[in-house]
Amino acid sequence: MTNREPTILVIEDETPILHFIQTTLSGAGYRVVGAEDGKEGLAQAMAWNPDVVLLDLGLPDIDGLEVIRRLREWTSKPIIVLTARAQERDKVTALDLGADDYLTKPFGIEELLARMRVALRRTARTEAGESVFQLGELRVDLEKRQVFVAGEEIHLSPTEYKLLTVLVRHAGKVITHRQLLKEVWGPLHADDAPYLRVYMRQLRNKLEANPAQPRYLVTELGVGYRLRVD
Repeated sequence: MTNREPTILVIEDETPILHFIQTTLSGAGYRVVGAEDGKEGLAQAMAWNPDVVLLDLGLPDIDGLEVIRRLREWTSKPIIVLTARAQERDKVTALDLGADDYLTKPFGIEELLARMRVALRRTARTEAGESVFQLGELRVDLEKRQVFVAGEEIHLSPTEYKLLTVLVRHAGKVITHRQLLKEVWGPLHADDAPYLRVYMRQLRNKLEANPAQPRYLVTELGVGYRLRVD
């Protein structure tokens, strides 16, 4: 990341909402580009190569899910979905297609800003190739394959460690059950949700001060898990 202000592309067909987001983000120091349909949004994305895309799913011309699919053909920059669709299926589909996060309308602007900051930090870490991840008392040294909590080394099984490193690489991002299963156990196990629940419980027991109320490894009900960094 450079020192310039991040460019945010907002693809939203409801003009009052689009203008409100544009005004708010501009006031917060971001460069903001707006589009009111999918075709314009894709064209603006190509022209500006934004640092974050805020995408409404319910667009008048191209479904937002198709916009995600087309964006992911050429960019890995964060996509945060803004949706009035409450169904878990739509959220899971958007995330599986490559979205990084989602907010269900109506949402608070402070929450939107927080999610954007997390997405931008994650991009900066990825581009810097950082090998040590620090979050509160949790420290993961990806190069040495060591995990510490409050300075004490925690011994994880190979599968537990692999699961944790996937979450660390995508820290702050919602990762669906299917994505985690494919990355940790392989595509043949993409539907074996019990595996994931067992290992997530084991990880929480080793890393969380209170596994019943996790600080780091949080559940996104019906969708997946997130390594919470905010």
